[in-house]
Amino acid sequence: MPKLNLLVLRARDATQLATFYSNLGLHFVRHRHGTGPEHFASEDGGGVFEIYPVRPDAEPTRELRLGFEVSDVHQTVVRLVNTGGVLLSPPADSPWGFRAVVRDLEGHRVELTEPNVNKLAASPV
Repeated sequence: MPKLNLLVLRARDATQLATFYSNLGLHFVRHRHGTGPEHFASEDGGGVFEIYPVRPDAEPTRELRLGFEVSDVHQTVVRLVNTGGVLLSPPADSPWGFRAVVRDLEGHRVELTEPNVNKLAASPV
């Protein structure tokens, strides 16, 4: 199966969106490829998540849904809402673990899941 190794978002305010996603624990650095625009990049060893400023003749990225596994959904939701995110679906149990959905500053849906410890402990090795 192919492995996703790059995700690029385009934002009206790239700095503010990088701050939002930093509250997930992502660490961004300012980056530039040649003469291209300065942007933010977060690398985790398996891939790169970049946030670029939107070009004057274009629109920000739309209709994208992102999913992140986090260690504490409640705390993460609080940090993201305090950074301007909008809670769309409050934390609740789901087949995928403890889950919430937040809308980021550009309108992207961000699904947060916390592994269901009971299900993981009960599953065969």
